[in-house]
Amino acid sequence: MIIRPEIAADFTAVEAVNIAAFPTDAESRLVNQLRDRANPLISLVAEHQGCIVGHILFSPISLSSDSSLLLMGLAPMAVLPDYQRQGIGSVLVEEGLAQCRREKVGAVAVLGHPEFYPKFGFQKSTSFKIRSEYDVPAEVFMLKELEPDYLANANGTIFYHEEFNSL
Repeated sequence: MIIRPEIAADFTAVEAVNIAAFPTDAESRLVNQLRDRANPLISLVAEHQGCIVGHILFSPISLSSDSSLLLMGLAPMAVLPDYQRQGIGSVLVEEGLAQCRREKVGAVAVLGHPEFYPKFGFQKSTSFKIRSEYDVPAEVFMLKELEPDYLANANGTIFYHEEFNSL
């Protein structure tokens, strides 16, 4: 298994992974829109025997009370159904977080499974004074500080890139 940055030649395969992993094509359309409109992006693929079997994307998010913070949102993350539950998603998350650290991102937010993301150090947003712009249960909106105490004095609402409003 190779985890590497996505390149233009991967776009069709990444689209297929997202379409196969989700019930609609909304996440696939979101990836395409973010590629065109969001900067910076961290987009990684999992390649197995020359085939793209997984994808993860991190895009900029903002905190209402402090625009100087460098924050990213993890979404979407997809693995082909035949390759799920084999650790590929975990490796994508770990490598994506490592890339975020290299890019000096201070914290990452995710709207996701409350059983999956805490094993990477994500905490419920209620551990901070931060909420999501979306009306979601507290246990599915989580944050991970990549720099210790990065969010210690932060509060407010996290806003995702405007393209997320098309979901």
